[in-house]
Amino acid sequence: MHDHSQCRGLLKELSEYIDGELDESLCAEIERHLNECGNCRVMVDTLRKTIILYRETGHQDIPPEARQRLYAVLELERAHRAG
Repeated sequence: MHDHSQCRGLLKELSEYIDGELDESLCAEIERHLNECGNCRVMVDTLRKTIILYRETGHQDIPPEARQRLYAVLELERAHRAG
């Protein structure tokens, strides 16, 4: 069974790991963890793909209709947490 206590530590180093800013020993430790933890591997892959897409497409304005839907969802999430 996987020990998920290491997952939180991985999150603290994730940005530096993806940007290639960590030393080799810490990278090796993270990669061992990713080999054992499918959840973290999916999260890292998703974040890496998001960064690549952003770099390729740059900043684009969100259409007004999409922005309204997004804000409505965020308000619902905030209300749910407050309730």
